[in-house]
Amino acid sequence: MVPWEGYISDETMGTFAPIVLYWVYAGGYQLILHRRPLERYRLHTRAEEEEKNLVSLPTVVRGLLLQQLVQAIVAMILFMVTSDSSITVVQPPIIVQIFQFLIAMLVMDSWQYFVHRYMHQNKFLYRHIHSQHHRLIVPYAIGALYNHPLEGLLLDTLGGAISFLVSGLTPRTAVFFFCFAVLKTVDDHCGLWLPYNIFQHLFQNNTAYHDIHHQLQGTKYNYSQPFFSIWDRILGTHMPYNIVSRKEGGFEARPLRD
Repeated sequence: MVPWEGYISDETMGTFAPIVLYWVYAGGYQLILHRRPLERYRLHTRAEEEEKNLVSLPTVVRGLLLQQLVQAIVAMILFMVTSDSSITVVQPPIIVQIFQFLIAMLVMDSWQYFVHRYMHQNKFLYRHIHSQHHRLIVPYAIGALYNHPLEGLLLDTLGGAISFLVSGLTPRTAVFFFCFAVLKTVDDHCGLWLPYNIFQHLFQNNTAYHDIHHQLQGTKYNYSQPFFSIWDRILGTHMPYNIVSRKEGGFEARPLRD
């Protein structure tokens, strides 16, 4: 039993809940990011954000809306093709759902690692597509999924569809998986190193880990996203780092390689 049962189909929730959650969670971060009490948790100063980022917030928002429109269309088509309204979907036992959830996480991580890495290694793809995301040298939450539309389709939307199909998730379980993936992705770009943030404590692939990738020294490292750092460690693209305190307040993720 879920709160939306009888009101909205699982397929509709799977399509739109991650989009709504993105704006709620990222918007909340955006509201608190520039509040003075939180300055001591920032990984970059406000001056760095204004100086280094090459794209404005309104441009980021417009790009996100376009990507999410494509995402919603693909999700509706996916659910339409894979669902049969004449059959009542029975949720498998919880242990099976947990296993499917973990498989979906591993599949999404694998897809995103290799596509992401190739977009860095292929000069044409980086220059014309992936570099759009790296215009945000100082990441912030709302810009988590600011990508070129083609990258958004290949990396995020198609990656989510493959994860859903390979893992065998039901549409209902997929609602929770896609929402979890959105929360994790937004958190990885939030720009704050928070003492009680559950994602930053449970996952080695976290805000600081991805911040290294956005720095000049780290663009060829830490490709893994959004959950684990397995592929980086296996394939030699893991860059270790230290979290150090800045004299003027806040923190810095400092790479341990030149």
